[in-house]
Amino acid sequence: MAKKSAKPKQTVSFEESLWDSANKLRGSVESSEYKHIVLSLIFLKFISDKFEAHRQALIEDGKEAFVDTVPFYTQSNVFYLEEAARWDYIIKHSKQDDIALKIDTALHTIEKANKSLAGALPDNYFSRLGLEASKLAALLDTINNIETLASECHISEEDLVGRVYEYFLGKFAASEGKGGGEFYTPKSVVALLAEMLEPYKGKIYDPCCGSGGMFVQSIKFVNSHNGNQKDISIYGQEYTSTTYKLAKMNLAIRGISGNLGEVAGDTFFKDQHPDLKADYILANPPFNQKQWRADNELTDDPRWGGYTVPPTGNANYAWILHMLSKLSESGTAGFVLANGSMSSNTSGEGTIRQEIIDNDHVDCMIALPGQLFYTTQIPVCLWFLTKNKGEDKVHGYRERKGESLFIDARQMGTMASRIHKELTTDDIAKIAQTYHAWRGEEKDGDYEDIAGYCKAASLEEIKANDYVLTPGRYVGAAELEDDGIPFEEKMRELSQTLYRQMGEAEALDKAICQNLGVLGYGK
Repeated sequence: MAKKSAKPKQTVSFEESLWDSANKLRGSVESSEYKHIVLSLIFLKFISDKFEAHRQALIEDGKEAFVDTVPFYTQSNVFYLEEAARWDYIIKHSKQDDIALKIDTALHTIEKANKSLAGALPDNYFSRLGLEASKLAALLDTINNIETLASECHISEEDLVGRVYEYFLGKFAASEGKGGGEFYTPKSVVALLAEMLEPYKGKIYDPCCGSGGMFVQSIKFVNSHNGNQKDISIYGQEYTSTTYKLAKMNLAIRGISGNLGEVAGDTFFKDQHPDLKADYILANPPFNQKQWRADNELTDDPRWGGYTVPPTGNANYAWILHMLSKLSESGTAGFVLANGSMSSNTSGEGTIRQEIIDNDHVDCMIALPGQLFYTTQIPVCLWFLTKNKGEDKVHGYRERKGESLFIDARQMGTMASRIHKELTTDDIAKIAQTYHAWRGEEKDGDYEDIAGYCKAASLEEIKANDYVLTPGRYVGAAELEDDGIPFEEKMRELSQTLYRQMGEAEALDKAICQNLGVLGYGK
């Protein structure tokens, strides 16, 4: 019993010690570089441990003659590693001055030998950083203590390493502050998107995939609902080259295959999936991205077909129209945007929103609480768009043409730290259940409007609100519970409290005056 209670503590302290170890690199490299150093090394350790375990299994099965035969590894989703690319080789040479070069060589060799990792691993990265060999050796020693292969039957090694990965991505996002959110969307927000969309089967797309968190959560959703991971295919794109590599490593480390395009690229100017029609889109585009195109660029792009061209000063509506153009006829998109997107009338944004609403594509809008993001304090919202609100017997949806659901979740969430809030599992379940019930899914019971929380509004009601999609406009104020105390009694109590506080304030003022007098500053 004592052992069971000790394990979680050990894991947490290990993660913390690894974080402290990464922090020792401060002053040697930019903080934005930590993640690439640490996560690359964790990746190397993990695939090396898997390789060694598989190699040992081959020997135990009497297949010594095949321990250096590549297909014997790839058929079991294990990367074959040449000797100089293995972790024990790196550790053996960790105290040497050229250890950075040896790590670069190992990563290059692995990428060259495994097509699925093409473009995923840092190229000549450690040598270019010019890190002190002693600091790098200390970090290698810390990572060497990670037991990446799960020893408990209820947790897979992908979960274990994925957890370390997720912990670090979250910590890096928190420590980098502004800009860190480009590669990380808070876990509870991603989980809510996946629970809302229920991506059991089909094509999943994220046009600005960051480190690939939406895909990881979608796979978790499928696995936790006894679905088959092979029933979904993954498509993504990422603009920043280093984040694109992070995403590829993040997927590889969890055994997830996906198409992130040939190269990192701008989704608007170098669309990696021009013919894609996705069944589910999950995304967290950069908030209020300015000057994303010049005045004369992309003015007749087919993605805006039938809509007003999105303005150059803010990319919010360009992202919305891009995603709408990528949706299959029965698909649903769920994405995060800043609250301003729900009501802005700047530079034609209100016109585009009206066009989307008139085309009956808005399925659901959710106002989220503030402080969910590491990088910004501004409150954000979730948009859910679909091209088909007709009855869908396959998924069990009722017809809901001319109707949209509004959910005000601003009062939900709990503080996970002094400045950071998270949606709890119960919050996520309640919001998703509300949406599914409204959509007509039998398993979620009957839907009904709740003042202050949710409201199914007609197209006419949205028009009457000037096409503003802010949920607060529709759900109204929550009904106050009657506490049963008569007004007179309550007023008497409140008045007495006020008089008592006024008396205390007077006494405090006197004390302050006396103290000032003692100090020689009396009246």
